[in-house]
Amino acid sequence: MKIFNPWHIAVGAFILLCSSCVRDTDFEQAEAIALMPVVELNLIYFNLEASSFYDTISATPVLTIRDTTEIDFLDDSTLQESLKRAEFYFKFTNSIPREFQVDFQFLSEMDDTTYVAQTRVASGATANPVITEFVEDVNEDGIIRLTQANKVVVSVTIPSSNENLEGELNLQSKTTYYPEY
Repeated sequence: MKIFNPWHIAVGAFILLCSSCVRDTDFEQAEAIALMPVVELNLIYFNLEASSFYDTISATPVLTIRDTTEIDFLDDSTLQESLKRAEFYFKFTNSIPREFQVDFQFLSEMDDTTYVAQTRVASGATANPVITEFVEDVNEDGIIRLTQANKVVVSVTIPSSNENLEGELNLQSKTTYYPEY
């Protein structure tokens, strides 16, 4: 003996559907929804040996080392329009007994400077590396200039160097983007 046949189930589902509450639902609120994801990306990393700051062939110090990294994701027009804030985090581990000046220059396709940040890295020792952390928070006007960049040039400057200098300078960095859609 069948108690439930498909017809009874369909009638029961129809009655439940008709008695559900939809009167107080304001569908216009859906337009006011803002999605605010947080996007974290690795940005730059390097390991510079102390010997990189001295040219053994010419026996002269190399006081500035530069490296360029492409950052193609900032040229997306949707990201440019929706980006509200960005945060750059740089972590330096220095075992070289020298202080460093580090400059970050963001460049457009035409090599025009769009944004600049800089920091000092504390002197370390081979037996006792020193960690220096630097956070650059970019808001409002800075965001407009930052989104025009498609590469970043990192310049690491040492005040003096010689052939006996030992240790290394390491950089790990990430960037956090806060778009709003």
